[in-house]
Amino acid sequence: MQQPKVLTDLDVAGPTASVMKKLPEVTLAFWIMKVAATTLGETAGDLFSQTLKLGYFLTTVALFLIFVVTLVVQLRSSRYNPFFYWTVILSTSMAGTTMSDFMNRDASSKYLSVGATSLGWGPQGLGLGYPSGAAILLSILVIIFAIWRLSGMTFQIRDIVTFRGEALFWSAILVSNTLGTSMGDFLSDSSGLGYAGGALLVTGTLAVLVALMKVPVVPNVLLFWIAFVLTRPLGATAGDLLTKPAAKGGLDLGTAGSSAVLLAVLLGLMAYALVRERAAAAS
Repeated sequence: MQQPKVLTDLDVAGPTASVMKKLPEVTLAFWIMKVAATTLGETAGDLFSQTLKLGYFLTTVALFLIFVVTLVVQLRSSRYNPFFYWTVILSTSMAGTTMSDFMNRDASSKYLSVGATSLGWGPQGLGLGYPSGAAILLSILVIIFAIWRLSGMTFQIRDIVTFRGEALFWSAILVSNTLGTSMGDFLSDSSGLGYAGGALLVTGTLAVLVALMKVPVVPNVLLFWIAFVLTRPLGATAGDLLTKPAAKGGLDLGTAGSSAVLLAVLLGLMAYALVRERAAAAS
């Protein structure tokens, strides 16, 4: 059975739409994989920076380099490959987690585990705080969209077939995932909603966006990007709910175990998407 379309106005019309397709169809499966990837990005980022005690600085550098490698593979691909695409999404989610943490946090006791005195080698963090960090990232994202708009290239992701268009797209993805992390951490840690409350708030907001799809005056492209940003705080709060201690409102499943389960789920979804893609190409 064909997957139900979500935000279908983002698709390219016409018989040649799939010739140079580098990005996926925006379906229900797309959003499920996005939430899985961003939740894994949260737990895996915390695994490296906190559980393995590499710290935010070293982990950010390492994960950003991984993002660059995965992006090069995606850019060099001649057509859409689910493993390539979702590996970049995952790498932006992991890098975005530690980039946000490095921007917003510092070496104060509220960000350290019991008995710890540092966040690993290198700078301890910029300590900007979640509101300031989110404001900076939102400003950068607006600048990227302004450049994108001035370039005259489409915001419809199924119609992005040039190197420059993909570069703008992935720049927006990296910043939006980092911004989403800051928003998710604010909801979980500072808003008073807690992990479950933050996740429910974001889920409710996403439900409103789905309802707005029926309103003709609201562009679906705008709804897509708002939803894309908001699924990151959903992943951040869900990841915190899975991994944080029960005393803080989490399920205390640990970063390693949660990351392993989420990775298995994401790999299964990626394999399913690849099978569907090959079946569609053969038909």
